[in-house]
Amino acid sequence: MRIGQMGSYYASIAKLISSMGFTDYMITPVLLAGGSGTRLWPLSRELFPKQFLPLTGEKSLLQATATRLSGLDLAQWIVVCGEEHRFVVAEQLRVDGVEHPHILLEPAGRDTAPAIASAALEAIYNNSDDPILLVLPSDHVITDAQAFQSVVKQGAQQAAAGQLVTFGIVPDAPATGYGYILASSMEDGVNKGCESPVLTLECFVEKPDASHAQQYLDAGGYFWNSGMFMFRARDYLSRLAEHAPAIHAACVKAHANAYREQDFIRLEEEAFLASPKDSIDYAVMEKTVGAVLLPLDAGWSDLGSWDAVAEAAGADSQGNVEQGDVVGMDNSNCLLRSEQRLVTAIGLHNQVVIETADAVLVADKSQLQKVKTLVQRLKEQNREEVSNHRKVQRPWGSYETLAEGPQFKVKRIIVHPGQSLSLQMHNKRAEHWVVVRGVAQVTCGEASFELVADQSTYIPLQTRHRLANTSEASLELIEVQSGSYLGEDDIIRYDDDYGRGAA
Repeated sequence: MRIGQMGSYYASIAKLISSMGFTDYMITPVLLAGGSGTRLWPLSRELFPKQFLPLTGEKSLLQATATRLSGLDLAQWIVVCGEEHRFVVAEQLRVDGVEHPHILLEPAGRDTAPAIASAALEAIYNNSDDPILLVLPSDHVITDAQAFQSVVKQGAQQAAAGQLVTFGIVPDAPATGYGYILASSMEDGVNKGCESPVLTLECFVEKPDASHAQQYLDAGGYFWNSGMFMFRARDYLSRLAEHAPAIHAACVKAHANAYREQDFIRLEEEAFLASPKDSIDYAVMEKTVGAVLLPLDAGWSDLGSWDAVAEAAGADSQGNVEQGDVVGMDNSNCLLRSEQRLVTAIGLHNQVVIETADAVLVADKSQLQKVKTLVQRLKEQNREEVSNHRKVQRPWGSYETLAEGPQFKVKRIIVHPGQSLSLQMHNKRAEHWVVVRGVAQVTCGEASFELVADQSTYIPLQTRHRLANTSEASLELIEVQSGSYLGEDDIIRYDDDYGRGAA
């Protein structure tokens, strides 16, 4: 059967699996939530990459990943991310109903093999049995959750039998933006008695050019690399120790010496940084005899470019996707997205226009692979737009810069109910606070008092102060900063509910 014919076949098999009802296994979800925020700039930023964005619906991609697991028999969630993303991860999952996930904090990115090893060690730490891990990138789209869950249930069966499983996406086009996996059929062994084909994983192939991608599609046996895996924790760790002992040793030490604070587990920095960088693909899966692939046809996309976002969103009769406050005339095959302001466009073809409060991207769709290079150029110029949006998320709420100039800055601050900023001091700036909505609990020096809407106060420089919201409604205020230096690093923290340091 050729690849072009496989999609409908696998879809029908998935429905059959669902109707048969395989034995349910307890599954430990492992979400990989790292990211640099380059390919979907300017909407995605270093401190707020694409997994935290609602690109195809009301929920963020992270929340959508969690939602599509609803109904499976799940153990405690594990999320692997960086220190700078920990509060966004915790808050978005809390809103989506995932309470108290174990959030592993990597000191630096070391690719997927060490990240998954750390998660496997944490899963064993929390469960003396040998838990089955379902490893998922947190920034992908899957439109057919039922088909996805059906194949996951079969993956759990294979994992319970000792197999290392990956999920290969059934390709429907010679895509050049994805890595590929070559797999071959199995006559017996773990394939025996299975309702969906279980294939032997042969090798991983890097993103091809158009000619090679077409060859893969014509040849059959090639699948897009989904980055999703399933296995028992100890099986993965034993294969890692066999094939990549330096990674295994570093992760074992980093996890053993981890610092635990509430739901956050900080891997020990020196040990973790000693780990070589490598992906699970090459460090483990490709070297493991008998690793298997389960075909998946469930409306998958990794949203790796603005073109992929447009495809996932669905175009109108002219091939256009318009999101936000957009008015277009005589355009074709365009993605036009507005976040803050009205965007108008006339007579464009094959263009992408992405507007945010502080940056606008205009690019031909044929040049979108250069967005990452553009972001690198901005980074070399020390542009703040690489890292942050104008609206910056914090564990207590958010702030948005409204205006700034020589020796002044104006911010809009939102404090969530029951949250407070740190007890802090600034050496080079004073602050004026005006409450717009809600009730502010203010500490200024030795004084403590409340402010309501239309009331204000002044915080002198070099004065200890704190802002808190003890009410059940959000607090909104305008802050005017004045002074010789207004950088975010001019801060001394004396007490902080979120474990943040002095800067």
